[in-house]
Amino acid sequence: MKGKRILLGMLMATSVVTTGYAQGAKDVTVVLDEEVDLVEPCMATRSNIGRIILQNVSETLTELDVRNNKGLMPRLAEKWEESQPGTWRFHLRKDAKFSDGSAFDAADVKHSIERAMSDKISCETPRYFGDTKIEAKVVDDNTIDITATPAQPILPLLMTLVTIVPSETPIEFTREPIGTGPYKLAEWKAGQSITLERRADYWGTAPAVEKATYVFRADPAVRAAMVAAGEADLATNISELDATDPKMDFSYLNSETFYMRVDTSIKPLDDVRVRKALNMALDRDAFIGTLLPKGAVKAVAMVPPSTVGWNPDVKPLPFDPEGAKKLLEEAKADGVAVDTPITIVGRTNNFPNVVEVLEAAQQMFEAVGFKTKLQMYEVAEFEKQYSKPYPESRGPQLVAAQHDNSRGDPVFSMYFKYDSKGRQSGISDPKVDQMIADATAATGDKRTEDWKKLIAYLYNDVVADVMMFHMVGFARVNPRIDFTPTIATNSQLQLSEIGFK
Repeated sequence: MKGKRILLGMLMATSVVTTGYAQGAKDVTVVLDEEVDLVEPCMATRSNIGRIILQNVSETLTELDVRNNKGLMPRLAEKWEESQPGTWRFHLRKDAKFSDGSAFDAADVKHSIERAMSDKISCETPRYFGDTKIEAKVVDDNTIDITATPAQPILPLLMTLVTIVPSETPIEFTREPIGTGPYKLAEWKAGQSITLERRADYWGTAPAVEKATYVFRADPAVRAAMVAAGEADLATNISELDATDPKMDFSYLNSETFYMRVDTSIKPLDDVRVRKALNMALDRDAFIGTLLPKGAVKAVAMVPPSTVGWNPDVKPLPFDPEGAKKLLEEAKADGVAVDTPITIVGRTNNFPNVVEVLEAAQQMFEAVGFKTKLQMYEVAEFEKQYSKPYPESRGPQLVAAQHDNSRGDPVFSMYFKYDSKGRQSGISDPKVDQMIADATAATGDKRTEDWKKLIAYLYNDVVADVMMFHMVGFARVNPRIDFTPTIATNSQLQLSEIGFK
């Protein structure tokens, strides 16, 4: 069966791949699972966009090095220090320039921050800053002060999210990003491919890859077969079933957490018994090693276990269908309309077997008495369900999604996932809002303890989500290139990390 599927995938690959991706010795083709709808720098925190342009086309002031475990590293800022409480002074490199030939300076940083935070454009960046206000003040061409209100002790780490654009960039989404990175966008054939070309005038060390072409194939078997056939060099997200060649295939912790957001503002999901019943209805062990890889870990939090403030005392709710039925019966006796149909909203090609996983979950929900329907969306339409303002006409929803946090601190997740004002929050709880604010402002051991308390409260008391799994990824790498995936590969794929054998 497995062999037949691989053969079928190879036949499909040769039928859909054209000869248009012929390449030179230092060119690569990367095959991805879903097409991008944007190449906007301020949306680079969205994984399908970030793995193409983040640090390739658009750079940030600082960078978190997860490959060599060097922590926070300089990028467009050479160094920084807290000049006064809440204010950090960044000293910028003098040798960088944008791909349009213009010089990089502090005015560009100031504009990039103000543009990303503007309410005139729907950037992802503000989601990670919560209710923290950011003000940038130019000191001179190569020095800028950035003030966070309230004071933000990890502001330099947060600056890994702010992509820098020229000060002339309008406050509207662009299809032609201009950046300081080692590559420039050479061509975008909507629905087909994106091509990046190496810049000769890049300020840093020239990467080995001269040109990268990104193509999009939904079927993981096709993606794996393209690499095996030499039609592509890298497929970053294949299924475990297709990861059959130890010479080419790598497994890696990919820092994605798979969960279903519960919209608690709509009945019957406003009842905590219903939310607990949803969690107890799922036999999570049945997914691992079948529809999902053996390395997947049952989740109790939005962040992976390697994150500051991880709480080992929080345990997954047990698979207890009889207990779930009892909770629904109790809620129904109190007048809760537990038979209201609930829509499971999914994102097409979010990960291998996503449809099958959601169909299996749907069957488990219905086995304990829920009525459900499954609705899959492409990424652009899914975003309308995933981020505020949510559709006013929606009924009760479980929005199935993956969230990436490879930066080691819950601040990159908690506000926009759980604060009352968070753009992807399904709850409104003043206690949660205060706990997030306290942990965000804390340092040292207090920060760790504050995050631990929040993780426990969200899972045990609020039951804010149907938490599913911390995911494992599989990548296929053509033997002609030298590349090993990391925890950050799903959200950013730096071409400078690729060499040739």
